[in-house]
Amino acid sequence: MKKAFKIVTNNPLVKETLENEYHIEFVECSYEEILRKVRNYIYEGYELLTHPLSGSVKPNETPYKSIMVSEKKEKLDPRSMEIIEYAIQSCKKFQFKSDKYAPEVYEDFQVVDLKLIESAIPSAIF
Repeated sequence: MKKAFKIVTNNPLVKETLENEYHIEFVECSYEEILRKVRNYIYEGYELLTHPLSGSVKPNETPYKSIMVSEKKEKLDPRSMEIIEYAIQSCKKFQFKSDKYAPEVYEDFQVVDLKLIESAIPSAIF
């Protein structure tokens, strides 16, 4: 049986690569704004399926983030609430410097984020 989930992302490569197979919510926004969007889902009853700070990639090291959340549940998940709030606080400590990188490096950032979320998908399907 497949578990229903959605991927919330600001990564256009994730959208382009996975949108025909999975529910992708693409939002053009910052890393921190993706965290806030996911927090809103968690407070509506969704549960985190991937850690918002996964892959040891800090918010100041990439502008892209994809996070997998479950289908909406009846109860709030306290652990998901704790994790997302911690991630938002951690994100505030880091500032991504867009002028630090050449434009072609952004494609690499997208690929890294795509590979991280692709590696998590099998654990969400059972």
